[in-house]
Amino acid sequence: MTATETHSAIRAVWSIESARLIAGLARIVRDVGVAEELAQDALVAALEQWQKSGIPDNPGAWLMATAKHRAINVLRRNKLLERKHEELGHVIEAERDAGPDLEAAIDDDIGDDLLRLVFTACHPVLSVEARVALTLRLVGGLTTEEIARAFLVPAPTVAQRIVRAKRTLAEAKVPYEVPRGDELAPRLSSVLGVIYLIFNEGYAATAGDDWMRPALCEDALRLGRILAGLAPNEPEVHGLVALMELHASRAPARLGPTGEPVLLPDQNRGRWDQILIRRGLAALERAEALGGARGPYALQAAISACHARARTADQTDWARIAALYAELAELVPSPVVELNRAVAVSMAEGPAAGLAIADALVTEPSMQNYHLLPSARADFLLKLGRLDEAKLEFERAAALTRNARQREQLLERAAACARS
Repeated sequence: MTATETHSAIRAVWSIESARLIAGLARIVRDVGVAEELAQDALVAALEQWQKSGIPDNPGAWLMATAKHRAINVLRRNKLLERKHEELGHVIEAERDAGPDLEAAIDDDIGDDLLRLVFTACHPVLSVEARVALTLRLVGGLTTEEIARAFLVPAPTVAQRIVRAKRTLAEAKVPYEVPRGDELAPRLSSVLGVIYLIFNEGYAATAGDDWMRPALCEDALRLGRILAGLAPNEPEVHGLVALMELHASRAPARLGPTGEPVLLPDQNRGRWDQILIRRGLAALERAEALGGARGPYALQAAISACHARARTADQTDWARIAALYAELAELVPSPVVELNRAVAVSMAEGPAAGLAIADALVTEPSMQNYHLLPSARADFLLKLGRLDEAKLEFERAAALTRNARQREQLLERAAACARS
């Protein structure tokens, strides 16, 4: 195997195994920063040795064994062995007794380890930006440069966020554990929020030249699916997975030939991914089967399911969607939810009814720079034949958005109003 082939194989192994490796090491050293450094050391060792000896049959087990031995040596050098003896005892004993079954010993706690890593990376002690960067780095396996490109920020900025996040976790002595009891719900909400934020940035990019960044959607979906496997009895986890699967199913139809946005009513539903739709509906069914009141992600997934089940735009059950948005507004009141309800109401009852709801949001401080409010109002005004007002609102929305593709589309709609 050539050096290039070996490096490609190692990159592939790293993308698959890095989260598991860091999670297992963090269980030993109780510090995600140190765990990542040890994982990187193991990767360097692999680069040196695998070129000579070839890729081992189980590269993940090789990396874990190498990194664990280095972790133990680090603890010994720092004279922490006595204090860590209880934590390390079962690891050392497992490795001593495992013999040829080392892989099984390594994998015993991998589910718990990954879940601990997810909750640690998304800890509320960190800023939202830091949680996103750290989660994509540690759990998603992305490099600093990949995260920077995805969010259109300089790589040094992302690197600083990650360094500060790891330092903050260490200084705050954040326990490497899955919260229990009353602590679980708010912490789980933080985890789900981070994953959904990543997905949304990929699904409808807030800035830049591209309408979508599919790689971010894929990363978020992978994280959501992992979490669903690790927390199978949490309905909102399945609700979020359902929501992302159903939204992602529309991706092939959301872009035109030159990358321009295609709005939902105009999409070719024959291009929607039926496999993702089936997965999304199954995840929604699991969320609902677990019982209890529907949470915000399950409710949004139920809304998305209404679109997925409609063979044509005309067959969409807008009355049900409007009712679901009303239920969502009661659960998590927000101007954005209310704007979405306005759109659903306009489709169910007419543009005047939607405009009345949207007009009530115009003075809302948090909506002053939200481009989708004037965009929605412009659409309502256009349908009501108030073209001059619609043109101004489309232009206002175009001035507010930071996405180049969306700006072009909004200006085209404003121009169309002027020509009519």
